Amino acid sequence: MIPLSVLDLATVATGSTPAQALAETTQLALAVEGLGYHRLWVAEHHSMPAVASSAPAVLIAHLASATSTLRVGAGGVMLPNHSPLVVAEQFGTLEALHPGRIDLGLGRAPGTDHRTARALRRSADLGADRFPDDVVELIGYLIPREGPAPHPSANPGTGYLPEVWLLGSSTYSAQLAGLLGLPFSFAYHFAPKLLDAALDAYRSNFDPSVLLAQPRVMVAVSVLCAPSADEARWVSGSSALSILQRHSGRLGLLPSPEDAEMHHFTSEELSIVEEALSTHVIGDPATVLEGLRALLERTGADELMLSTRTHSYEARRRSFELIAESWGLNGNVESSS
Repeated sequence: MIPLSVLDLATVATGSTPAQALAETTQLALAVEGLGYHRLWVAEHHSMPAVASSAPAVLIAHLASATSTLRVGAGGVMLPNHSPLVVAEQFGTLEALHPGRIDLGLGRAPGTDHRTARALRRSADLGADRFPDDVVELIGYLIPREGPAPHPSANPGTGYLPEVWLLGSSTYSAQLAGLLGLPFSFAYHFAPKLLDAALDAYRSNFDPSVLLAQPRVMVAVSVLCAPSADEARWVSGSSALSILQRHSGRLGLLPSPEDAEMHHFTSEELSIVEEALSTHVIGDPATVLEGLRALLERTGADELMLSTRTHSYEARRRSFELIAESWGLNGNVESSS
C-alpha cells in the first residue's frame, strides 16, 4: 500500500490563537498516528498570521515527544535562513532523542516576503544561490564517518542522521535532488503546473548516493474530505477566501466558511479562486479516493502527503479520518481518539 502522510501548518483561524493552533497540531499528530498515517511534517513560514509553525525544530521536538511511532519532520526547513551547522545540530539532537523517527526536508525559498527574508538572513551575501553547497555541507555534518571528527563538527550530529529530503516546486530543485541522490518531495499543492516536468527532471538526473539507491518521490497535495460533496465544498470556502486574500496581499487569519459564504465574489475573483482550487482534491470519500488514485497513477509517487487547511480542527481531523478509512490505512483508531 502506498503510504499517506500529513503536512500541517499549525493554522491559526479567525477567533483562534497561535497557542490553540499549536495545541491542535499536537492533537492532530496523535490522531493521524492512530489512523495509520506514515509521517507528519510542519513547514517553516514567517510573517504569516495564519501560520504558527515558524520554528519547525522546536515544534518537531514537542510533536515527537507526544507521539510514539509517527515519523515527524520539517517540510521544510528553509535553508537560506539558517547556518547548515545550526540545522545539523538541531536535527542531530532530534534524531538522538527520537531515533529513526525524524525527517529533515530542506527548502530553497525563504518561506516569507523579501523584507522578512532580509531580517532572517545570517548574512547579506548568503542566500538561495548557495543552496546546493549548503545542502552538501549540512549532510556532511550528519553522515556517519570513521576516524576523528572534522572541524567544525556538529555535536550531536555525526551519526545522528535524520531522513533528509529535498523539497521543491520547480525543475531546479528536482534536478538538484536527483544529482545529490536525495528523496524528493514536490509541492503540487501550490505549484501544480510543473509537476510532470519536475518529476521527469528528478528521475532522469538521479545519481545513487550513500543515502538513497533509487529515486524516491513524494507528492504533496491539497485535500479536503467531508461526508458529502456539498459539505466539502462549503468547508473549502475558507481556502477559497484565503487564496483571494493572499492574491491581493491581505494576509490574515484563516477565514471561516461563514465568512466565505458572505463574501460576494466578482467574476475576476471567482476565476482566481477556481484556478487555484482546480488541483485540490475536494469532495466526499469516493471522490477524494478517485482523485488521489488518479494523482498516484499520473506520478508514480512512492508516497502522498496531504495538506488540509480548515477553519475548525474537527473538520480537519474528520477529513483525515474519512480518507484513512477509504484508503484502507492500517491504524488503531482507538488510539487516535
